[in-house]
Amino acid sequence: MDISIDFMRRIAHAAAAETLPRFRNQGAIANKEVSGFDPVTEADREAERVIRALISAEYPDHGILGEEHGSENISSRHVWVIDPIDGTRAFISGLPVWGTLVGLTVDGDAVAGLMSQPFTGELYYANASGAHYEGPGGPRKLATRKTTDLSKATLFTTTPALFKGEARTRYDQFEKQVQLARYGTDCYAFAMVAAGNVDVVADPGLKPYDIVALIPIIEKAGGVVTTFDGGPAEKGGDILAAATPELHAAAMAALRG
Repeated sequence: MDISIDFMRRIAHAAAAETLPRFRNQGAIANKEVSGFDPVTEADREAERVIRALISAEYPDHGILGEEHGSENISSRHVWVIDPIDGTRAFISGLPVWGTLVGLTVDGDAVAGLMSQPFTGELYYANASGAHYEGPGGPRKLATRKTTDLSKATLFTTTPALFKGEARTRYDQFEKQVQLARYGTDCYAFAMVAAGNVDVVADPGLKPYDIVALIPIIEKAGGVVTTFDGGPAEKGGDILAAATPELHAAAMAALRG
């Protein structure tokens, strides 16, 4: 099935109405972890609430999986996967590299998705018509760079600290092979792969709501998204996104050591 851009814009606008007024506003922050720090804000919860309401009204038979409000009807062939604020740490730090992620899976495959960054006024989305951008500079179709050589690639990861044990050693060797490595930015780095500004993102330990929306955006722009071992990314895990199949294969080999 196809999802209209009008519906995607409605989702983005509704979420922005909850997130933007609370951004850089020193609101209350709760911690979802006992032994660590996994922040959640009122903006997270309220944005997901309005997104779920729009989806339920438009597609009442579809399932929903959300980071903040759980799952409903996920035995449906059609399941929407929501991260109302991907990058909550950036959000509470006042950095505009968080985003709202909403993706649709059909029989487990990600077929449509959006990443909205309302502070910068950007919307990245993919549906049956391809991968698109709306925002500063005007609308355009998204296309990845044609980089095939790791030595010419720009790499992002949230932080190398997420790689544990031997995986950290392999990551450090991998990073030495690229031209430029940068850290942070969560979903924004993946969007930059689709936009042709970044070549590789390697992020371990992602949840489905961290990546489902981004898969069709990158794939329809010409990129590849899998787990580190080449499996499907829809269920999360250790995720590797690359601008070209050749670069993806080289990155997978490097991460295997």
